[in-house]
Amino acid sequence: MAKKKKKGLKIGLLLFAVAFILCLAIVFQYYGKIYKSAVTLKSKTGFLYVHSDWNRSDLVNHLFSEGILKDTTSFVWVANQKEYKTVKPGKYELKSGMSNNSLVNLLRSGKQIPVQVTFNTIRKYRDLAGKIGAQIEADSASLYQLITDENTASKYGFNRKTFLTLFIPNTYELYWNTSAEEFVQRMAAEYKRFWNEDRIAKARKLNLSQSEVSILASIVQAEQSQYPDERPKVAGLYINRLQKGMRLESDPTLVYAIGDFSIRRVLNVHKETNSRYNTYKFAGLPPGPICLPEISSIDAVLNYERHNFIFMCAKADFSGYHHFSKTLRQHNQYASEYRRELNKRRIMN
Repeated sequence: MAKKKKKGLKIGLLLFAVAFILCLAIVFQYYGKIYKSAVTLKSKTGFLYVHSDWNRSDLVNHLFSEGILKDTTSFVWVANQKEYKTVKPGKYELKSGMSNNSLVNLLRSGKQIPVQVTFNTIRKYRDLAGKIGAQIEADSASLYQLITDENTASKYGFNRKTFLTLFIPNTYELYWNTSAEEFVQRMAAEYKRFWNEDRIAKARKLNLSQSEVSILASIVQAEQSQYPDERPKVAGLYINRLQKGMRLESDPTLVYAIGDFSIRRVLNVHKETNSRYNTYKFAGLPPGPICLPEISSIDAVLNYERHNFIFMCAKADFSGYHHFSKTLRQHNQYASEYRRELNKRRIMN
């Protein structure tokens, strides 16, 4: 009888041990699914861009196709356990070795990281759309369609020619999944923030609207793209010409009118171009900016240098600086020096 009890006890202990091992195996299996390393990246950190039109299947397929997850089954199982169903778009920072649990928590939280959106050296709407479309989810086509729409411009108090002045070149912190409409709304808010009472008051003293200040600033910047310290002086010259009723006669406006930005030497034949942007032919400011002026150029206009110069000519040493003149005679002397240097360097167009 005692032998039977011992035998039964041994069998019971054996069964318990087997059951315990099976339980441990199951626990380790689920632990592995939840907490073990699941994310594989080429470096310690990487970025995941989740698109606004994705569902969870799209996300899982992307994670697999990009090699971020080799085992999507365990990821889906963890996602189901944590009831992660709705995909939240954005740019997420991943770390190599993240577990399924950490990845699901991150994506479910929607805690995306912002992107630094920068734009400058913009001449036309297409340039702006292309540069922004490369930095946020909204593509360049949708951006271009929106910012060139007359109704959009009117909504914000501009026309199609002046609407470009809404966009102040700078670096802005946005979320990657920003739409075209949200981008314009943000730029409108930044525009209002930029045009504070002090700047508006200075524009009024010049008898210029905010857009007109930006248009003039675009000419100033195009004339002096290398050295911002000379821009207030250039601005003062053009303000003098405007106040005297003189045509601006700015070469960069003529190049813009022609549309050939490879031109290095403006010729008399170019001055016959029939365009409102040709300030040799038409008085006053052109109808829109010839580039997006930097903040320093706008402030150069608002804080222009007061002087009596009405002529300017690039220095013949090609330093990037200009000679300024009060008389046509002096200006013609500088212009002759510059033309001789152009000829010497065989710059004919």
